[in-house]
Amino acid sequence: MQTSRSQTLPFEEYVKYDATALAELVRAGEVSPEELLETAIARAEAVNPQLNAIVTPLYDKGRTMANQLPEAGPFRGVPFLLKDLEFEWAGTPLKSGCNGYKAYVSTTDSELIKRLKAAGLVFFGKTNTPEFGLTPYTESNLYGPARNPWKTTHSPGGSSGGSAVAVASGIVPAATASDGGGSIRIPASCCGLFGLKPSRGRITLGPRYGELWNGAVTAHALTRSVRDSARLLDVVAGGPAYRPLAGDPYGIAPPVRPFADEVSREPGTLRIAFSTQALMPSQIIDPVCIKAVQETVHLLESLGHTVEEVPLPYEKTLVTQAFFLNVLSETAATLRELGTYLGRPVRRDDVELNTWAQARLAEGFSAADAAYQKRRWNTLNRSMGHLHETYDLFLTPTLPRPPIAIGTFQNTASEKRLLKLVDSLGGLKYMNGTKTVNDLAERSLGYISFAVIANMTGQPSMSVPLYWSDEGTSAGLPIGVMFAARQGDEATLLRLAGQLEQERPWFNKMAVV
Repeated sequence: MQTSRSQTLPFEEYVKYDATALAELVRAGEVSPEELLETAIARAEAVNPQLNAIVTPLYDKGRTMANQLPEAGPFRGVPFLLKDLEFEWAGTPLKSGCNGYKAYVSTTDSELIKRLKAAGLVFFGKTNTPEFGLTPYTESNLYGPARNPWKTTHSPGGSSGGSAVAVASGIVPAATASDGGGSIRIPASCCGLFGLKPSRGRITLGPRYGELWNGAVTAHALTRSVRDSARLLDVVAGGPAYRPLAGDPYGIAPPVRPFADEVSREPGTLRIAFSTQALMPSQIIDPVCIKAVQETVHLLESLGHTVEEVPLPYEKTLVTQAFFLNVLSETAATLRELGTYLGRPVRRDDVELNTWAQARLAEGFSAADAAYQKRRWNTLNRSMGHLHETYDLFLTPTLPRPPIAIGTFQNTASEKRLLKLVDSLGGLKYMNGTKTVNDLAERSLGYISFAVIANMTGQPSMSVPLYWSDEGTSAGLPIGVMFAARQGDEATLLRLAGQLEQERPWFNKMAVV
């Protein structure tokens, strides 16, 4: 077992600083990278047995890294954690929450990892994620549930749940996250953090991937401060010096100035549309989530912004059909990749029941089905583009309900029977399929319906921790609100986030564990 050495910076001091400030302490010689790392490890050892945020401790590897840092990195010496999904760190396991990959070890670094290393960050572990990042909660069979530090009976969200727990509990000031259907913004909302999903094309997924989920997936980080998020975005996206990695399928205009400079700039008077309308007839938006948006509207108006309520500019089948088929087909492709790694066909016990059933369900569709539903994404792009001809930002709840209790979305007995039926039949035709399958899609996608829109359009979007519930069973839990901007316009989001952070500071709100 890896154990911590001397702890030279008290935890009570450590958590007063964000990543930017910790790096400043290192540059000033007030603390060493080794001391910061030992503090982070000690905190991990104190709380991780209860929270299950870190699933692959790599403490000794982190100690080696802390002694071999670049001299000029903007985050030199800051402890950092990596989500156990998608991005390769040479010489370390990358299990993706899946039993089939339990023996996989990366042989090279992803480009994002290279850039984080060059920034001077010190990696010392991998964080909990659901299998292949497929669920908005973090409860894989391989790792078990990650627990929300605000209330350990509740979920931190997903799929970047372990990273969110690590940041919210003070193990690290920031950690990597990725987002294909809300997986940065959902755990940010559940854990009281700032979570920015960048625009499509802003962050390279190379060299292993060109795109994932038809361009829905991007990556960034979960942070406590807005400036950390902006500075990390400059690191991994290249700031004004941005250029796509050779072979990347997307390009995007570079920012006019570093993202870090936007945080302190006045946003001006923004026109902001908002909605708390349910997308699906069966969907109920919890009053506490509506209240969080309403309070945000009042705050925005007090800051001089123009805020107007609008109906949702899209309809449900763009989520329950167009996005749902994308999830199914990508799951099937993921299992084919797993089979290539294993050198044999994937077996039922290599993956979880839901993953297996989704891949089997994909077999009930044709290539024409997939292409048709992908073309429908354009309808959503045009609707949101039309909205942004009038409004700078679009505000909604991040989620339709407060953080859920662990186990809430585990399959019922009837759902397990259905999934086994899907397996036995080799797939069901969803678009012309059974009401039960349709209801299952609405139940799972209804929880992420606000978040998933920006993944389909490629817009930047952020969850901001402005509200904590004081009502009923959700009392004491954070409730995020979500903003989306025009494609490529992270700058407006960061300027507004900086203004909101100054007006309603959240940095010192720490979960007590």
